[in-house]
Amino acid sequence: MTAELEQILSQLTQPDNAAIQQATAQLKQAFKDPAIIPALCTVMSGSQNPQIRQSAAVMLRLRVKKHWKKIGPSDRESLKAVVLQAFMQETEHTVQHSLSQLCAVMVKHETPDRWPALLQLLNQATKSGNPHDRQVGLLLLNKVIESNPEPFKPHYCQLLQLLRTVLQDHSHPTALYYGILTLTAITAFTGTEEMHLMRSIIPGLIVALKCLIKADENQASEAMEVFNELMESEVSIIVPHVADIVRFFLEVGSDATLSDSLRVKALSCVAFIIKLKSKTVMKQKLLNPILQAVFPVLTAAPPPGEQDPDDEEDESGDGTDNENPKQCAAQIIDAMALHMPPEKLFQQLMPFTHTCLASENPYHRKGGLVCLAVLAEGCADHIRTKMLKSVLQTVCQSLSHSSEVVRSAGLFALGQFSEHLQPEVSRFCSELMPLLLGYISSLNQAKIGHVTRAFYALENFMENLGADIEPYLPTLMDTMLSALNNTDNLKLKELAVSAIGAIANAAKELLVPYFSPVIESLKGFLTTTTEEMRSLQTQSLGTLSVLARTVGKDVFSPLAAECVQLGLNLTDTNDDPDLRRCTYSLYSAVSTVSPECLTPHLTAITTVMLFALKSSEGITAHLEEDKTFVLLDDDEGDEEGDQENDTEDFLEDDKETDVHDVAGFSVENAYIDEKEDACEALGEIAFNTGVAFQPFLESSFQQVYEMRDFPHEDVRRAAFGAMGQFCQAQHKVWKENPTDSNHQALLKLLDVVVTCFVEMVQTDRERHVVMDVLEAMNNVIKSCKEEVFKNPSHLTEISRTIHNVLKKKTVCQDSGGEEADDDEQQAEYDAMLQEFAGEGIPLLAASVPAQNFFPFLNDLLPLIMNKAKSSCTVAERSFSVGTIAEILQALISVSGGREAAGRLSNRLLPVLVAGAKDRDTEVRNNSVFGLGCLAQAAGPIVVSDYPMILSVFSNLLAKESDLRVIDNLCAALCRMIMGNVNAVPLEQVVPTLVAHLPLKEDQEENNTVFSCLAMLYTHSPALVHSPVTSDSRFVSSTESQHVSAELLKTFAQNHSAEFHAAVTSLPADRRAVLSAAVTPS
Repeated sequence: MTAELEQILSQLTQPDNAAIQQATAQLKQAFKDPAIIPALCTVMSGSQNPQIRQSAAVMLRLRVKKHWKKIGPSDRESLKAVVLQAFMQETEHTVQHSLSQLCAVMVKHETPDRWPALLQLLNQATKSGNPHDRQVGLLLLNKVIESNPEPFKPHYCQLLQLLRTVLQDHSHPTALYYGILTLTAITAFTGTEEMHLMRSIIPGLIVALKCLIKADENQASEAMEVFNELMESEVSIIVPHVADIVRFFLEVGSDATLSDSLRVKALSCVAFIIKLKSKTVMKQKLLNPILQAVFPVLTAAPPPGEQDPDDEEDESGDGTDNENPKQCAAQIIDAMALHMPPEKLFQQLMPFTHTCLASENPYHRKGGLVCLAVLAEGCADHIRTKMLKSVLQTVCQSLSHSSEVVRSAGLFALGQFSEHLQPEVSRFCSELMPLLLGYISSLNQAKIGHVTRAFYALENFMENLGADIEPYLPTLMDTMLSALNNTDNLKLKELAVSAIGAIANAAKELLVPYFSPVIESLKGFLTTTTEEMRSLQTQSLGTLSVLARTVGKDVFSPLAAECVQLGLNLTDTNDDPDLRRCTYSLYSAVSTVSPECLTPHLTAITTVMLFALKSSEGITAHLEEDKTFVLLDDDEGDEEGDQENDTEDFLEDDKETDVHDVAGFSVENAYIDEKEDACEALGEIAFNTGVAFQPFLESSFQQVYEMRDFPHEDVRRAAFGAMGQFCQAQHKVWKENPTDSNHQALLKLLDVVVTCFVEMVQTDRERHVVMDVLEAMNNVIKSCKEEVFKNPSHLTEISRTIHNVLKKKTVCQDSGGEEADDDEQQAEYDAMLQEFAGEGIPLLAASVPAQNFFPFLNDLLPLIMNKAKSSCTVAERSFSVGTIAEILQALISVSGGREAAGRLSNRLLPVLVAGAKDRDTEVRNNSVFGLGCLAQAAGPIVVSDYPMILSVFSNLLAKESDLRVIDNLCAALCRMIMGNVNAVPLEQVVPTLVAHLPLKEDQEENNTVFSCLAMLYTHSPALVHSPVTSDSRFVSSTESQHVSAELLKTFAQNHSAEFHAAVTSLPADRRAVLSAAVTPS
């Protein structure tokens, strides 16, 4: 059989399809023969043709991988001996590579200790005095350990000593390469006993990589993965060497003679180190060296006649997606902004930025603008409060620069500012909107990439304007509708459709006059069947979803059923993840205006979404070698060896790719986005459709719950949000139909979800994920209140979780296991994470009896109060006093709240009084609100403090100019009166209070004010009726308030003359509304 098999394998290598087909058919027959394994061994060992020897080794590996159990013990032993013999005598590297992979498969079945000959060979070869033997030994070592690292754990210390020696021999780069790959494979499995050895290897590893870069950049790029593995699995190993590692990466990243892929790998590692160990980077004084290395990369001009990748035009206008060194340099600054304290960062960063912005070189100017742009997300508070006007001026000036490179960077920066620096940036609307509209109208439509950036800036700015967009609506909509109707450029149409969505988000019902022409245009795009219009169709679905949420139920509801049918038709006829995910968003949007339209189709809708969550479509395994021979693998037959079944599908792809075959995985973004959108839509649809979703709730929850460990953070974030919405949905169903089974289902769901939430806050490494989990948990507590705490352990678990975040003791907070310093400056996003946790405290206070929560509150309050110090940032001070105020507000209405507020008053009063005198309006506003809530919550217990609080309010009212603060002062006075009416000098306070009514900014406090006035009218009618009924401004402001309407009816009956005089002085339309409000129904 051996000669016949060699002939068949020889035919398979011929460039002749007919010969290959014939050989394939013969192989099918050969594979039915039990002698196939010995024959493959003979060919693998004895053929004179290395290509045939390699083919035999690969097919043997595939056979062994699936049929090891069918090989008898004696045959296994002889096979092990044959393979090692073949390996030792082989001289061709490609065959050695395939033989080492065959050994790796066998080790997975046998384990190293049951194959002593392999360990002996590895020991001899890797320590051989012959460099070639040593290199081949390291190849074999690498493959067998990569395939199954854990069984080798007893040998790790010995192995690490070997690798340290290997890394010192710089004259054989391939040996270095295999040595580093082996180190990468075991890193995730090392324990404390190997830690010292691992650390000692790092200096030699850096030198070895420098040698490997000179010899083979591709191998070096792959070998540099060792640092990613170290950072991912055991970052403490590299901490003592961070300075050397960072300098090495900067040296590689800055070297323009090296390949882009190698430089990208190095610069990406710098960004990763900053993300994981920003405090270490700061303490080691590495910030300035990093900036000195990064800015030349960021500002480098491309070679003559070329453009930067992001400035290159392509047909889509989206530029190129491939990472490049310049992009990575910007990502490093982005990582700094997200993970370092702004004050410390800007002190060292801004001199570099200013130098760039002052340069005449367009690429230097571009680098400065890109730097400002990427700072906007992580350092938003710092830029908003310290430098917004100046940076906006710089960016706006760049839009009139002679170089398109500079103008494009300016548009990118303006888009980033518009997204991240709200609401302050929108206050420059009157300057920025005319500038952007003028810029859009003057664009050369042929340069679609530049047009795309202009639309990006315009969209982000418009989206947050709210009603301020009204003066610009006619121009905006004329521009967009004209682009839809009068251009042939599909990308421009797509941009206009997207812009209409942004306009709708701001304009809401103001867009109604334009609704019909917009819908007419969208219909044509939505029903297209041509592939070139797919992107436009997808964008049209996205904008349709926005319109459903914004133009109002009455306007959109008539289209709701048609929209659902459109979505179903599209998913039936197109296999496109982008299109599918847009239909999910459309269903979700329709559920907000017309949930009944979804009910008949929930089976079809949930089926598609759950399939998307289960699917591994779009996940690609990158195989180490040409997988031609995988086609010759056979499926696993039954143990009796049904030979026909065993071979009938042997030309099919290997169904289960072994990990050792895989060099890595990649996932297409569209499938990630689809999973994310499916989670979000399921959660929202479940909540909005209520009882109709009940048959689908369990299966949906189970599948979304599976996504909690998904590798991509956006999918995890969406999954946690959906889990929270499922709880809220079940709570709503129980409230509407309070059966015991609905209640038990809710409690069961809450048990699973709360446990999952607290675990993820503690263990997830991504800060954004933890923020979203905290937000989802807060929403569940807000909706389900005391039901969350029917399980008593939840109060303890959630309180401990909040405490850990405030103490920076979770995995995603870079404390390195050390006790974090509360006074230490921190990155804005680290502070924001703590704010998300802090927001849960008032919700807990509002959900359980005060006496149950008080011990936890006692532990948490110092951590909140600590952020009210004058040395803290404005955001921290505002958060601190705002959280205290909301806790006190919660205590007003819970059992035992008055006693709890009274016990806390001596600690909280000084903090709130100091806050009321703060230089920042937001801090003053929150503090005044808190003082009012303290007075109302504690009532008579704080009566001795009333004179001091009133004095603070009196002094503040005399000089306060901010209308919102004045409104809150009025409300706080009302809370004091309601807390203890006898402790307030009403003759002095009430006239002052009424003189500042009606409220100008904070309409939410109207209920507080009118509840107080109604109480006062009962208590001292003369104090209230005269100033109120005689002031037409006051009367006219009250028609929307239920409490005030009742009060006004009483005024109208008891003091008709004064009331009539006040009403008569109003405009006719206000008069009619008010008359309707006070007329008995």
